[in-house]
Amino acid sequence: MTSSSDKSHVHSVFESIAPKYDMMNDIISFRRHKAWRRFTMRKMDMKPGESALDLCCGTCDWTIDIAKASGSGRTVGLDFSHNMLEIGRSKIAKLELDGRIELVQGNAMALPFADNTFDCVTIGFGLRNVPDIKQVLSEMERVTKPGGQVVCLECSKPGWQPFKFFFNLYFQRIMPLLGKWFVKSYEQYRWLPESLASFPDLPRLAEMFREAGLRDVRAYPLTGGVAALHIGTKGTKDS
Repeated sequence: MTSSSDKSHVHSVFESIAPKYDMMNDIISFRRHKAWRRFTMRKMDMKPGESALDLCCGTCDWTIDIAKASGSGRTVGLDFSHNMLEIGRSKIAKLELDGRIELVQGNAMALPFADNTFDCVTIGFGLRNVPDIKQVLSEMERVTKPGGQVVCLECSKPGWQPFKFFFNLYFQRIMPLLGKWFVKSYEQYRWLPESLASFPDLPRLAEMFREAGLRDVRAYPLTGGVAALHIGTKGTKDS
């Protein structure tokens, strides 16, 4: 569980790094986050007309991908950062997707939606920043329709040496320096690797998906395990 001061710190981090967030994602992931998202979209296999909720949507890159895949379906992006959402809103307007994407400033711990609302509920690179992972997964499962998907794309922890050693060196020591050099945000980018320290590894997160009531849980390590995709299905009354 995260204290209120920690939650306030997380919020201030994302409010402050919002203007350079997209650029830094490209730099620190060597643009691999784009390939990870394409892989995720293929595994999700969204159908035209399906509805989706994208939690911790940030500057809305994934939200936009989802809306394009869904077509006429309802697409909602939710984030607690006003500054992130404003950047996302600008992107959406430039792509003339204003009428197809709804943005909501809200709390992933208490979603302002009824049970069984969306065909798909996603969270990309945000689950490790929430105060209570189990609560967020429970909320995601709650608002997903029976038979729908709960999807998490997130940083993870490589398990094999020597790759694990070099990943930890990069993530803990070098990445904060990149934040300092490129966007003058050493403290903010020093916090990001700290957020991964207590985050569950791939097998444990898969188990947490099952504990949240999800079925047919699939977990995919990406780029040697530096990221991971988890997909679970909400059971139907007959299953």
